[in-house]
Amino acid sequence: MAQTVWSILPPVITIVLALWTKEVYMSLIIGIFSGALLFTGGNILESIPTMFAVMEDKVGGNVNILVFLVILGILVAAITRSGATRAYGAWAAKAIHGKRSASLLTALLGIVIFIDDYFNCLTVGTVMRPVTDKFKIARTKLAYIIDATAAPVCIIAPVSSWAAAVGSSLPEDSTIDGFTLFLQTIPFNLYAWCTLVFMIFIIWTGRDYATMGRSVQENAEHFFIPPEYQDTDEEEAESEKVLGAGNGKILDLLLPLVVLIAACVYGMLYTGGIHDGKSVADAFANCDSAKSLVMGSFIAFVFTGLLYLPRRVITFGQFCACFTKGFKAMVPAIFILCLAWTLSGICSDKYLDLGGYVGAVVSSNATVMTLLPPIFFLVAIGLAFATGTSWGTFGILIPIALAVVGTDNPSLLTLCVAAVLSGAVGGDHASPISDTTILASAGAQCHHLDHVSTQLPYVLTVAVCCLIGYIVDGVTQNGWLGLATAFGCLVLVMLGIRAKVPVVDK
Repeated sequence: MAQTVWSILPPVITIVLALWTKEVYMSLIIGIFSGALLFTGGNILESIPTMFAVMEDKVGGNVNILVFLVILGILVAAITRSGATRAYGAWAAKAIHGKRSASLLTALLGIVIFIDDYFNCLTVGTVMRPVTDKFKIARTKLAYIIDATAAPVCIIAPVSSWAAAVGSSLPEDSTIDGFTLFLQTIPFNLYAWCTLVFMIFIIWTGRDYATMGRSVQENAEHFFIPPEYQDTDEEEAESEKVLGAGNGKILDLLLPLVVLIAACVYGMLYTGGIHDGKSVADAFANCDSAKSLVMGSFIAFVFTGLLYLPRRVITFGQFCACFTKGFKAMVPAIFILCLAWTLSGICSDKYLDLGGYVGAVVSSNATVMTLLPPIFFLVAIGLAFATGTSWGTFGILIPIALAVVGTDNPSLLTLCVAAVLSGAVGGDHASPISDTTILASAGAQCHHLDHVSTQLPYVLTVAVCCLIGYIVDGVTQNGWLGLATAFGCLVLVMLGIRAKVPVVDK
C-alpha cells in the first residue's frame, strides 16, 4: 500500500471522523491504526506494535517541543498566579476602548512575536485572552487571530525557525543557498500576505460571515466559555483561596516575556553556531529550533523564579504548585500533538510514503510549465491539509520543485517554491490535525473543532484569491503581477463582504 493512492486514506479517515464526531482524539487514533493496518497488509496483531513504533519514533524525535510546551505551561501558570495577568487585564480594560482595539492589539502582538509559531500561539493567547474576555470577544475569533498571525507571519520572517526549516529542505547536493532562496520567496508568498490583510479587514469592519459569523453572533448574545475551561477557572479560584493570589504588576508579565523572546533568539543563534564564527544568517539557517525553544524557555523559567521569589510576588509553595498546574494545562495539546505526529509518521516515506505518491503525481503532470505555480500551490494545500504539517509538506515538495524546474530558470523556481510555501501554510491553516491549529485552540482556550470550522471559510476565501494569483504567475512568469492580481481579487472580495455582510462584531 506504500506510495499508492491508498496512502491518503488514513488522514482522510481522521479528518472525516473528526468533523463528523467532533472527537479529535478518537479520530486520530482510528486514522493512525488504519494506516498501520494498510502498512501491514491487514495484519491486526502486527499493526499494534507498528503503530506504537511510529509513535515512539515521532514523539522521541519531538521531545524538545514537548518539554518546551511543559515549561511554557509552567511559565503561564506562574505569571497567572503572580497576579500580573490580572494587572495587565485591568490596565488594558482602561486603556483599550472596544472590541476592535482589543483585537488589533492581539494581532499586533502576534505579528511582533515572529520567532516561532508554537511560541506565538501560546504566548499571544495567554497574554490577550483576559483582555478579549473582558470585551466579550468570541474565543473562536481570538483563535483565528492567533492562528492568522502564527504560521503566516513566521513564513515571511527571515529571522524565524521557519526560515531555517525552509533552508534545510533543499537537497544536500544542491548548488542553491536555501536561505537566499527563502528570502526571494517572501514577496510572492501570497497566502501569508493576503491572510494578514484579510484578518485586519475582518477585525476593522467586524463583518464576520459563515460559521464564524454565527459563532460571533451567538457569543454576542451570550458570552460563552467552553465548559472544560470553566472548570479550570473554578479550580484557579479555589486554588487562590487556599494559596492566595500574587501581588504582581504589569512589569512581572512583560519582563518574563521579553526574556523568553530574547532567550529563544539567542538559543537559535547558539545552536546555529554563532560562537563558532558563523554569521547571523548562517546561524539562523543552521539552528535547531526545537532545542533553541527549550533553551530559551528554561532561561525564562529561571529568570521568572529569580524575579518573583526574592520580591515575594508569590511564595515558594505557590511557585512549585505551578509545575503540576502548567503541565496539566498542556496535556490536551500534548496529547493531540503526539497523535498528530504519529499520523504524519505513518504517512512518511518509511511507511505509507504519502509524500512519494504525491511527488510522483506532481512529476508526471509537470509538463505544462505555465501551470507549475498553481499546481504546486494546490498540491501543497492538499498535502498539508491531509498530513497537518507545513514543514513536512515543503520538505517533500521543494526538492520536487527543484528537480522539475531545475536551476536554469531561477525566476520560475522562486515562484514554484513560493507557491509550495504558500500552499503549505494554507493547508496547515485549514487542517484539524495541524499542530499550529491545535495550539491556537489551546492558546485561545476554545474547542478545537469549533476553531477549525469557523476558520475554514476564511482560509478558503484567501486561498481562492491566491490560486488566481499563482495562475497569473505561471502564465506571465512575473511574480509581481501575480501578487497584484491576488490582492486585486482580495479587494473585490472584501468590497463584496462589506456590501453584503452586516456588522456582527464591532
